[in-house]
Formats: sequence, structure tokens, C-alpha cells
Amino acid sequence: MSGHSKWANIKHRKGAADAKRGKIFTKLIKEITVAARMGGGDPAANPRLRTAIAAAKAVNMPKDNVERGIKKGTGELEGVNYEEILYEGYGPGGVAVLVECMTDNRNRTVAEVRSFFSKAGGNLGESGCVGWMFDRKGSILVEHEAIDEEKLMDMALEAGAEDMVEDDNVYQVLTAPDKFDLVRETLEQSGLAFIEANIAMIPKNVVDVADEKTARQLMKLIDNLEDNDDVQNVHANFDIPDEIMEAISQ
Repeated sequence: MSGHSKWANIKHRKGAADAKRGKIFTKLIKEITVAARMGGGDPAANPRLRTAIAAAKAVNMPKDNVERGIKKGTGELEGVNYEEILYEGYGPGGVAVLVECMTDNRNRTVAEVRSFFSKAGGNLGESGCVGWMFDRKGSILVEHEAIDEEKLMDMALEAGAEDMVEDDNVYQVLTAPDKFDLVRETLEQSGLAFIEANIAMIPKNVVDVADEKTARQLMKLIDNLEDNDDVQNVHANFDIPDEIMEAISQ
């Protein structure tokens, strides 16, 4: 499991997700709007929209917000036309970083993303420079205490998951992108709560970051990117030892 999954779990347990609820809602509404614009407003016929709505429900987004996002996407309500852009680069320690953005101003976004990389001692690269290091997978994160490992594995594999790994008190269920909805819905129907459930870029190999200074720079980069309103998702191929990850999360 990539270190980013550890970081997501730590932030979840410390309540950081709730503290940033407004930003989370903003990002999810963007995703709902773009999904509806590209694939229509019917979740049953639009897997991307269905996934976005599930993510919104997971953070208790009001139903009215979801419906407005859909209507903006289908043109029933006036909305901003967002452009999807993927930026690639290297962070501190040579860590590969992918940054998924939705923006109404490409120039603003690239300038801000480049600045974050530069300030962290990394650099924004050309398209394709690190993307080959990742596989697109469905990823579902579940805390250990939520369910027995064998039971989760049985349910996940029976529903069509490819694999399950564990690290730092977290199980990560991995699926092919086209099986993600089925696996997520099957696990949801059992009453299971998720830390995260989304289509993610899973690193083929990881870079060990064992130096605390480098780890702090890296996590500052990722936090700055995730806090930016134009950034939807950040993926990276690092692994940080548990003791360092805990120290820098204080």
C-alpha cells in the first residue's frame, strides 16, 4: 500500500476530513457536475456519477447539493464549465506525484501547482513523465476494527475484487475500474463504512522516504495540493515508516 493511504487514514482518525468539510463538498460537487455533463444525469446509466454520489453520501452531503450539482452538469442550472487536467511531477526524495485537477482557469492552476512543487524542492514535469509508474484501480480503504480480515476478503473477492492488502490498521481492497461500483455497492450493503472509496492511481513500486525532513517536505507538498480548490486528487508512490508518519502528523 502506498504511504498516501496511510496518510489518508491518519487524517481520517484525527478528524481532519471533518475540519475541511467545506473543501470536500466543493471538490465533490465539481466531480458530480463534470460526471453529469459527460455521462448524463441518471446515476443508473452513469458509473462515474454513481461513484461521485456515493462519495458525497459518505461525507453526509445534503441531497439538495447533490441534485444542484447534477442539474449544473446537465444544463438545467447555470454552472461553471470545468476542464480536467492531469499534472505530473517529482516531489522531495524523487517521489512521483500525479495531480488531478478541475479548473475554469488553466493558467492559474498550473502556476499554483508549479509553485507548490518548487517550494517543496520538487519539480513539475512533462505529461507522461511519471504516469507510467501507476495503474488505475478501484481502491476501498477500511479500518481494521470495522470488520474481520477473512470476512472482508471473502466478500470482496466474491464481488469481483482483484486483491486486498493491509497496512497501518487499514485494509485496501483493489479492483479493476469496471468492477469498482459492484464491489463498493456489495460492501456498502453489508453496512460497512469506508475511509475512502474511489478510482485511484496505484503505484507499481514505491520510493522509501526514511528521512524525517524529506518526509515533512513531501507531506507539506501533498497537503498544499489537496487544499487547493482546483485539485481533485493527489496520487504519489512514497512509503514512509510508521514512526515518521506518526511524528509528522502531530
